[in-house]
Amino acid sequence: MRLDKSSLEKAMKQAESYDQWADYAKLHDEVTGRDKWRRFEQSERYDFAAIRSRLNELRLLRERGDNHELLFALHEGIHGNLGGMGKPSMYGHAKFGTKNLIEDYIEELALALEHLASPAADDIDLNERIDFFHRASDCFGHAAFMMSGSGSLLFFHIGVVKCLLEQDLLPRVISGSSGGAIVSTLIGTRSREDALKLLNADELFALGDALPSINRDAGSRRLMPPEELDEYINAGIPDLTFEEAMKVSGREISLSIAPAEPRQSSRLLNAITTPNVYVREAAKASAALPGVYPPVVLAAKNVQGMRQPYLPGSRWVDGSLSQDLPAKRLTRLYGVNYFIVSQTNPVAMPFVNTDKGTGTLRSKLFDINLQGFKLASNAWFNLLERPLSLVSKQLYNMAKTANGVVQQNYTGDINIVPASRVLNPLSALSQPSLDRAEKLIREGELATWPLVERIRTTTRISRLLETIIADLEAERASLGRTRRKQVAASTKARLKAANG
Repeated sequence: MRLDKSSLEKAMKQAESYDQWADYAKLHDEVTGRDKWRRFEQSERYDFAAIRSRLNELRLLRERGDNHELLFALHEGIHGNLGGMGKPSMYGHAKFGTKNLIEDYIEELALALEHLASPAADDIDLNERIDFFHRASDCFGHAAFMMSGSGSLLFFHIGVVKCLLEQDLLPRVISGSSGGAIVSTLIGTRSREDALKLLNADELFALGDALPSINRDAGSRRLMPPEELDEYINAGIPDLTFEEAMKVSGREISLSIAPAEPRQSSRLLNAITTPNVYVREAAKASAALPGVYPPVVLAAKNVQGMRQPYLPGSRWVDGSLSQDLPAKRLTRLYGVNYFIVSQTNPVAMPFVNTDKGTGTLRSKLFDINLQGFKLASNAWFNLLERPLSLVSKQLYNMAKTANGVVQQNYTGDINIVPASRVLNPLSALSQPSLDRAEKLIREGELATWPLVERIRTTTRISRLLETIIADLEAERASLGRTRRKQVAASTKARLKAANG
């Protein structure tokens, strides 16, 4: 293969794995000279001097074994955007990674945290260290992965999830609406190993091979009929509550649902808000596109362990109509402040700004135009609200739903989107062939690979803090059990001695 820019870019598109893609990306940086940009610390894009100074301080204290001073230095703050190092523009120049200084700083910060969590720092009380890590985790925040509504385009989500799972980068907190809700429950009710076995077109089609609408060769011009979608979800999603699913997968899944009746408000279902609700019915509700699938009544496990209706007077439909990406609710419930989005909603795609945060003129103009469109939509609905409600309740509800769709935010900090930004909504309403599903999964992987190192770098500290806290809490619990046994044994010995 020729080592020139165009040949390497072609090779990257034809790569069969992330590791292969990464090798070509590194070669591309060498050929184009962008690897020099990575090695050269100075840049107007970020405060390299502050990051270098902080890196040197942490390294000195760690290597010197000055644990109390290291703890004090870390108490000054663990920032994900120190000196602007987390800005999107820092990840748009090179094909692979960012400035070496940023990656070195994250590595040193991780080493410092691991050092304080290890027996090498036992001169600091365990409870004090645990309190520090909890505060650091709360301040630093957590990442979440959100999947949009998608219909049959959910196979793109499958490719994204497959890549993130293989790289151990899929956040613990996951949300989904409509097709994204089905993918969320497929992975949120299984272990990582079992989920990876399922995330390919053959296995996913096998779940519905007995259904008439599943055609591996030609697909279908329409989505599954309601009764077949019900069977497919039953076959693919174990009959677990949100709380039970969390214990199986270790992941916090949240599903968006919208009310079928206008008097109700939208809901976000998860192990915190609805621990006893069954994820199957929740997924069916979130995927119930009005006019295509009937509204769903949720079900829950009661205190006797029996299934019963949950909010029996309420019916629920497609969650993407009200909260395609429930960022605000996830922030409130899980302390999330960093969002990775897989976006395939055909209605939203023309309005998705993947340049957001780069500071380019294109990005600024896009945001200005989008904001103007939202204001115009809201003003138009408010103008028509009274006459619509008087003339036709159905027309009023349609206009209210349409305005609600327009007013939503469809982007996160990192946005993973198909190569084609303009999608035919009808493509999401037709059952794909096996070949089409495989191509969508492949497209999801290809769209994710260029973002893997950015995700790895920007989420490393939050992922590490979660692991450290779990390990130290387990250690404290173990010490507590040991101490209680020792006290019990000592008490028993004293009583035996006292009784002669």
